Amino acid sequence: MNRVVWSFACFYLLEVPFLASALASEVKRASLGAVISLNGKWQLMNSNSSVSLSAEVPGCVHTALQRQGFISDPYYRFNDLAYRWISLDNWTYTTSFSVPTHVRGKGKAVLVFEGVDTVSTISLNGVTIGKTDNMFRRYDFEVTGMLKDEGNVLQVWIMSAVTYASQRSNAHTEYRVPPDCPPPVQKGECHVNFIRKAQSSFSWDWGPSFPTLGIWKGVHLEVFNTSRVLSYTSNPKYDSERSSWNVEVELFFDVFVASKGLVHLSIPLLQSEAEFQLSLTPGQSKKSFVLQISQSVTLWWPFGHGDQFLYYLTIDVNLEGGETFNAERLVAFRTVELVQEPIPSSPGLSFYFRINGKPIFLKGSNWIPVHAFQDQVTTEMITILLRSAQKANMNALRVWGGGVYEQDVFYKLCDLYGIMIWQDFMFACALYPTEKDFIQTVREEVTQQVRRLKSHPSVIIWSGNNENEAAIATDWFNVPAAARPLYVKDYVSLYVENIRDIVLQEDSTRPFLVSSPTNGVESEKEGWVAKDPYDPHYGDTHYYSYYKDCWDWTAFPRTRFASEYGFQSWPSLSTLSKVSVSSDWDFSSNFSAHRQHHEDGNQQMLKQAELHYILPNSTDPVQKYRDTIYITQVMQAQCVKIQTEFYRRSRSDIVEGKGHTMGTLYWQLNDIWQGPSWSSVEFGGKWKMLHYWATDFYAPILSSGIEDKGDLLIYAVSDSHSEKQNVKAKVKLHSWSSFNVVCSLESNMTKIKAEGSTLVFQHSVSALLKQCGNCTRRSCIVAFHLSSPDDQMISPHNHIFLSSPRYAEGLQKPNITFTVKDTGVVQNFIVTLHCSFPAVYVWLDVDNIPGHFDVNGFLMLSKKSTVIFGAWRPTTAEEITANLHITSLRDVY
Repeated sequence: MNRVVWSFACFYLLEVPFLASALASEVKRASLGAVISLNGKWQLMNSNSSVSLSAEVPGCVHTALQRQGFISDPYYRFNDLAYRWISLDNWTYTTSFSVPTHVRGKGKAVLVFEGVDTVSTISLNGVTIGKTDNMFRRYDFEVTGMLKDEGNVLQVWIMSAVTYASQRSNAHTEYRVPPDCPPPVQKGECHVNFIRKAQSSFSWDWGPSFPTLGIWKGVHLEVFNTSRVLSYTSNPKYDSERSSWNVEVELFFDVFVASKGLVHLSIPLLQSEAEFQLSLTPGQSKKSFVLQISQSVTLWWPFGHGDQFLYYLTIDVNLEGGETFNAERLVAFRTVELVQEPIPSSPGLSFYFRINGKPIFLKGSNWIPVHAFQDQVTTEMITILLRSAQKANMNALRVWGGGVYEQDVFYKLCDLYGIMIWQDFMFACALYPTEKDFIQTVREEVTQQVRRLKSHPSVIIWSGNNENEAAIATDWFNVPAAARPLYVKDYVSLYVENIRDIVLQEDSTRPFLVSSPTNGVESEKEGWVAKDPYDPHYGDTHYYSYYKDCWDWTAFPRTRFASEYGFQSWPSLSTLSKVSVSSDWDFSSNFSAHRQHHEDGNQQMLKQAELHYILPNSTDPVQKYRDTIYITQVMQAQCVKIQTEFYRRSRSDIVEGKGHTMGTLYWQLNDIWQGPSWSSVEFGGKWKMLHYWATDFYAPILSSGIEDKGDLLIYAVSDSHSEKQNVKAKVKLHSWSSFNVVCSLESNMTKIKAEGSTLVFQHSVSALLKQCGNCTRRSCIVAFHLSSPDDQMISPHNHIFLSSPRYAEGLQKPNITFTVKDTGVVQNFIVTLHCSFPAVYVWLDVDNIPGHFDVNGFLMLSKKSTVIFGAWRPTTAEEITANLHITSLRDVY
């Protein structure tokens, strides 16, 4: 089901030159020994042998059962509950394989499991060779002398993660490690903090409970005589004393027999190469080599601030016995600093990122797992989401700590697209045990992941966990005061003395934060758990408020960095219809309640919407459901827009000691399934209204309007590092009852700040209405944008209501009609709209035809508008015409 939905991503792949070769880079061209892949068809059986089937590896039990017809789509209706039995059972994967005699005769053999989900016992030819307890780790098991020419039987017994977590919790008798279970509304499993797997797999407030089991990454056999390369890294570093760059290359070896050889490093485009002597002794070791760069380099910049220049680095290892290892890797030259220093006229410290010496305002969102079943996540799925982020002018994403460390292709694409990554370690919203075996597996997890990811220029920061400092500081779990020091001690042990310690050893090129939100260095001064981790004078903040009026911009915290904030909405009917039936299409249905995993979420959406909009009241149940989905998306888009624009305006301001905001990452970019959430992109890749609006509120130059103390204020916000430029605000008042512009105004030419926010227009609202005439707060709307001295529009159109649209006077049903024509450009279509009256939040939805419009959810203040639809698969004007639904605010009541 999901492969069809996501198949359009190939269109995005074609948009990026050099992408295919870039994604294919970092592949070992030759290894020091023989490698035999064990991926493919295995046999899978449950604990009592009542279920037996063939299964793909990499894969998971749920996917195998679905593909073999034992179960239907796990996402369909209430199947997350119906298929709970799968996760409560134990399962065994079995395969057999042959080993050629000439391979078997080599000195050492190692079975490599790139990823097992999660708790398993592994046997070869009836002999146990090892166990696993961490889905985020690679495991290597030596099997020298255990292999046969034919009929080698490899068996992986996987224990129920739910059962294992429960047993570990029960065994921890000294003190409680909360939380025990998720809130009932999530319909999840308990004690996920006792197992090293995706924390959201036991349920979250935006996703289902599918505690997966499987061999979720590749399996292979490595056989070698002398040594093998376990991994390798490349770390460009800037030498400020010499004003030059070098590239440190680390090679991690597993050596069976001592040997010598040469290592050759080369970056051809920079005419830089060097050769080094290599001496290997038995055991595991790291060898470091530094390639000096004598030429000037082209720097890597975040999207919107410059090019993402990448160089090919070649690594060649030649041992005296004739064995070789060759690899290619893309490297980029950039520096990153997290600046926490005093700010004039403000208590506390700044919190912003400096890339290549320039302060960068981070604009983006938070990334959650793309699918509950990780084996079903494809390059196409990741590509469409990352391109969607970039098309919305985002330059940053936070890989949230309750999911997974993403696939290699995710980070490669971020390198190419200029999307900076805030990388959490996988701990979220919980306290964690600190037994020796738990710490040991976490240390190995962190070591492996840092080595895997640190070569990517897109990764700009490590963060130890999601919200766990705040959980202790604000007592989420009702810990008695006398016990609090114990939990703080465990917290410091896990995140500071272990995770932080490893990160600082492994990577000196980027900053580390212990948590998010946090007060940063202030939290460190307070013993790593600050009294108030949400203090806007320090660090980053997470902020949610669903019942306060989101139009009141004065209620938002004027924070240094907003790393989480957002509002829920429902996905489109075309997305939901794939996992529901028509009787489910009602906000009061069991399906609507079941799919909502956030307490009171559906009511919160409607209550927030009702503050400013009339709720849908169609007598047709399906139309009312469709309209209600629409109004939740309108509400979400408007709320996040207002909050984001507030943060962008605050980048230059210090008000009552608060401000200098330098980042906005709204919650959340993507969905894990078809259900209500905070996302701006639905499961399957369809854009919600919020995502269309993000392309405007994240524009490089933004015009933002507010009403403050009776005055209309319009700001120009610029990301540009260049010299100040001159702009003027063009303001128009439009009546709801006609297409005639009631009046137009222009500001004086104003020189705006580079990398800042500048007030460019100020006018009393009452004087403005009086000056214009024939306008009241309820009968007119203010539209505006920024222009250059030669009258070129340099910011997206924006608008501000002078009263809630629910009280709009003169707003009538617009009676929108349309025609669709092929533009002659591949899969691009012109949609021409005509209306009888001005229309608010015109929304175009083509059901299941994948693609997106150049604008959507817009004000239509003229009789005619044209919109471009870019399809992501072959389609026709006739198909689009047959599937296009158009809705405006006045159409839903």
